[in-house]
Amino acid sequence: MSAYYYSGCPDHYEAHYLDACSLCRKSLHNSDIFMYRGNTPFCSKECREEQIEFDEANEKKNCKSGRSLRKSDAKSSTPNKTVRTGTVAVA
Repeated sequence: MSAYYYSGCPDHYEAHYLDACSLCRKSLHNSDIFMYRGNTPFCSKECREEQIEFDEANEKKNCKSGRSLRKSDAKSSTPNKTVRTGTVAVA
């Protein structure tokens, strides 16, 4: 497997995304490739698992911060605020 692919320009070659592990940057030539989320290559199950754990921790952190923002927004809203509900028909 070549380390580069031809981009269409005579003297221009670019690295391919499957050339190296996305986590540790180890070469993936002549070895098994462990994919994650469709197009993210890893050199081992361990590297892939480390990325999965990192992504899950970030998702949990983002979900918690999102909930706390909504709670703080509810506390800061005015209790005597008038809200109109209904249907509007346009002809």
